[in-house]
Amino acid sequence: MNNWNISPQAVFSASPVVPVMVIDNLEDALPMAKALQDGGITVFEITLRTPVALEAIARIATAMPDAMVGAGTVLTCAQYDAAVAAGAKFVISPGMTPALLAHAKLGTAPLIPGVSTPSEVMQALDAGYDHLKFFPAEANGGAKALAAIAAPLPQARFCPTGGISPGNAADYLAVTCVATVGGSWMLPKDAIKHGQWDEVTRLSQEAMALTTK
Repeated sequence: MNNWNISPQAVFSASPVVPVMVIDNLEDALPMAKALQDGGITVFEITLRTPVALEAIARIATAMPDAMVGAGTVLTCAQYDAAVAAGAKFVISPGMTPALLAHAKLGTAPLIPGVSTPSEVMQALDAGYDHLKFFPAEANGGAKALAAIAAPLPQARFCPTGGISPGNAADYLAVTCVATVGGSWMLPKDAIKHGQWDEVTRLSQEAMALTTK
């Protein structure tokens, strides 16, 4: 058993697409999240790749309590704790370590660990994790590879991330084991740099139309 406030299933079922948000400037955090929300997306994965990421999580979680704000690129137990303290409702890692898997079981936010091989899926399942991130998806062979990996492991559900685009998102979502996809195509760097939030909203609307089963 675990102490998670929400289930991994709730995270995966909340949206067919999860935007991977790299926030360099703190003042962009709320406008970016609101632009995504205006486009129909209310699940946010804010990566811990920038110095302002934790504060961005805190701002969005406070200002948008009905949204599902999560942390991505979580590599350590300390980062897991910091993300949860900032307000993250879920945590995503590009991979997994025994220490992180064990630690997250004791925390309040579900961990979505990253996998790319059948052995890693088996290790995650053995540790009690059946909602997983397939990463990097395209570099690992894409939707066909994931379907083949998942075939003997039907108890696992996946969020493919890495190289997902409007051109292949539907291919991934057509795979039975895929519940949602992660991507950043609705967050073009130029639009963010110039504060073109209407463009983010437009791309988010297109992403939702494209990925809704």
